[in-house]
Amino acid sequence: MTDNNNGSGETLVRVDGLKMYFPITSGVVFQKVKGHIKAVDGLNFSVQRGETLGLVGESGCGKSTTGRAILQLYRPTAGKVYFEDIDLTLMKGEDLRQQRRRMQMIFQDPYASLNPRMTVGSIVGEPLEVHNIAKGPERRERVQELLKVVGLNPYFINRYPHEFSGGQRQRIGVARALAVNPEFIVCDEPISALDVSIQAQVINLLEDLQAQFGLTYLFIAHDLSVVRHISDRIAVMYLGKIVELTDRKELYDTPMHPYTQALLSAVPIPDPRIESQRKRIILEGDVPSPANPPKGCNFSTRCPRVMAVCKEEEPEFRDAGGGHFVACWLYETVPSQYAAQEQVAVAN
Repeated sequence: MTDNNNGSGETLVRVDGLKMYFPITSGVVFQKVKGHIKAVDGLNFSVQRGETLGLVGESGCGKSTTGRAILQLYRPTAGKVYFEDIDLTLMKGEDLRQQRRRMQMIFQDPYASLNPRMTVGSIVGEPLEVHNIAKGPERRERVQELLKVVGLNPYFINRYPHEFSGGQRQRIGVARALAVNPEFIVCDEPISALDVSIQAQVINLLEDLQAQFGLTYLFIAHDLSVVRHISDRIAVMYLGKIVELTDRKELYDTPMHPYTQALLSAVPIPDPRIESQRKRIILEGDVPSPANPPKGCNFSTRCPRVMAVCKEEEPEFRDAGGGHFVACWLYETVPSQYAAQEQVAVAN
């Protein structure tokens, strides 16, 4: 598929049919698989070199699992993940470890992702030792340089994580991710655990680092305002599937999928006049279980514009024009047997 974005036009990461299923087992000794949680269920998208692709959706939709599966922290159940022309799903051992120098992750919780028993110097310097990049005085010098790059005092290398605030800890996590000079970074909700006053600082830091080092981001979040600010393109995810993907401006100006429209209607606008005239779309019901997704479209149980075909057939994720991808029967030709049912429903 062809993507329109603000990147270089060169595809760095390509995901084809990515699936990540977790088994549901019963029994204590002889565990029997009785089903699967379909956390990620057939994703197709690409990330261009130098761009930021935002991945949004409500909690539990599979965003973080997608990021981990791309980096092979989870080995995918099915599908392919290409880094340039290299299929990461076929790699293992030393080959995969060497490839990981080119891709890193910034974790969501800066309190849980840093080892409390290690100093900052050891935390940031560990990747340098693992990949045999620097040792001794050279390693110390590199760690101090990284701390300076992320806005921390380089002489804090002998301090422990508990001596830093949440925002400072996340900067340490960013420094650790930068240690091996990666090209691609998965940012897994890097600001969701931070105070609002600190979030903007971290976002600005990530943008500055992208410009300075030519980084490519997959930015995972559920805050649509933040994603709009930092992303070039945005993918909207629901129950393990991407339902819409397009340019940032296009998504906010003309959202096509009913789920995207509902999400955007919940974003407050700092203008009382416009806000008072806006219609809020309230979704009824709960998100179905990923262990037992509905037949047809995953969103059919909550969609305010659901049709008969939606409950029987899954829509294709296709280009609706200009690189605006959407998976919805509203923009496809409805099969004749379902079209007749819709005409009867409208007449009644």
